Amino acid sequence: MSRTSIAILGISGRMGRTLLTGIDNSSDLKLSGGLDSADSRWVNQDAGALMGPSAAGVMISADPATAVRGAQAAIAFALPQGTPQIVAACAAANVPLVLGTTGHNAEQLAAIDAASQHIPIVMASNFSLGVNLLFKLAELTGGALNADYDAEIFEAHHRHKKDAPSGTALSIGEAVAKGRGTTLQKDAVWARHGETGARERGKIGFSVLRAGDIVGDHTLTFAGAGERIELTHRAHDRMAFASGALHAARWVVGKSPGRYSMRDVLGL
Repeated sequence: MSRTSIAILGISGRMGRTLLTGIDNSSDLKLSGGLDSADSRWVNQDAGALMGPSAAGVMISADPATAVRGAQAAIAFALPQGTPQIVAACAAANVPLVLGTTGHNAEQLAAIDAASQHIPIVMASNFSLGVNLLFKLAELTGGALNADYDAEIFEAHHRHKKDAPSGTALSIGEAVAKGRGTTLQKDAVWARHGETGARERGKIGFSVLRAGDIVGDHTLTFAGAGERIELTHRAHDRMAFASGALHAARWVVGKSPGRYSMRDVLGL
């Protein structure tokens, strides 16, 4: 059986290493290339040092075009400032992309949109099955309960995470807003400090914790008069995210150009 060739962009990071393990444990995937930042000690090193004998012979590069050469799909979990170069390299090489990077600004999002005119891109803030079900439940619950139920989103991650709130938390908020027929841009409350006054009806609040080695916790609370509903997802291991990203990489091969989500991949 032929195996699908995968390039991992951000190969030495937490998710990159977990993806390597997922590929190593699979029977239908193989590593074809790896990208790391120019100042990484792994650049120009054999990926076998990261993954083991099954990746031997694959050199890690700091050049996206080199990393995706020969790949049937690429998976990127890297810093957002590198996204324009990554999507351009994938588009030039006609390599489908699974993009898990979060924290993009408007210019970086425009680069993603431009590349999606030429290649299929699966873009998600979180690739776990459980979290994507949570997005759907958030939308359904937001639509079923009126704005008398206050919506609050709490998220916790490890001390090294650089963006806040997490992309997953933002997606949960967007799902609640969609269910309510509004937008997160209009109704989000990002922080509270000092004399804030009474809570405004219909607002969607966020709170953030950064500490230790927390993989990722998200809780959506709807608090009404006399009751509250809590929807919680806790990630115990990054393999939940890696498995979803690898599933998306298998799915995206052969798809038409465009932007896709994990809802498309999972048929939700």
